[in-house]
Amino acid sequence: MKKVYIVLVNYNAWQDTIECLESLLKLKYPNYQIIVVDNQSKNHSMNNFIDWADGNKQVRATNRQLAHLSTHYDVEAIDYLLYDEVTAVSGGIYDDESTLDSPILFVQADQNNGFAYGCNIGIKYALAREDAEYVWCLNSDTVVEADTLDFLVGKDRQYRDLGKKVGIIGAKLMYYHHPDLIQGVGGYYNKWLSKSNHIGAFENDHGQYDNEDVLLKVSNPIGASMFVSNDFIKSVGLMCEDYFLYFEELDWVMRGKEKGWACGYCWEAKIFHKEGGSIGTNTNLSQRSEV
Repeated sequence: MKKVYIVLVNYNAWQDTIECLESLLKLKYPNYQIIVVDNQSKNHSMNNFIDWADGNKQVRATNRQLAHLSTHYDVEAIDYLLYDEVTAVSGGIYDDESTLDSPILFVQADQNNGFAYGCNIGIKYALAREDAEYVWCLNSDTVVEADTLDFLVGKDRQYRDLGKKVGIIGAKLMYYHHPDLIQGVGGYYNKWLSKSNHIGAFENDHGQYDNEDVLLKVSNPIGASMFVSNDFIKSVGLMCEDYFLYFEELDWVMRGKEKGWACGYCWEAKIFHKEGGSIGTNTNLSQRSEV
């Protein structure tokens, strides 16, 4: 069974991250590990993660329509490990992890150098373990359905069976507070205007993007969910940390294209995204500006 490392980056959004963790713990796919990298939050996020894992804190879903994806009725403690950044990027402590009963690993970053920096800590850990087939970079202000990871792995296998060299697979992003409304199925970058738009944004989902033709319009998967093969990372390298926030996914894709890697799209994988929760903007669509 191919192992998937799921990387979440947290900054001052421990409530959203815990809700995401609750949904990830319901995944049906049997071989995965979650790495939560805290980018030096100013609100004691790590203490709250530990309280939650110890069974002393609960977080309720902020949208009742999606509460079934993240609500855990078992309040018992969850096994975990806490690493500093140096320990994590070296692959962790094997003896400690051999007795770990849950797939959760917390990492305290030394500094906040942006989203790509935090992701790369998790990716370096996965690579150092030498058993990763995929890394799933997922925004921490999301919740997912239980079969999402099965769909993503299955999609990569389909591409491989067809002889396609696909490195990053995107998902269908939906608005968390409006679960029938599409946030985007991929990004389109206009190089003349230096502007990126989300394809399908604000449209009601009635299956109009449930096909491979979407890839004819897509410049890059949306960075909130990037399912990346180990082969791609070894070929192209880590995410570029020059981008503190935004455009790092486009850079990764463009570097991949130079080495013959294409993007993929898995419409069965629905990601419910609060959008902005990890950077402090309003997560309720009705209370956000269009900017």
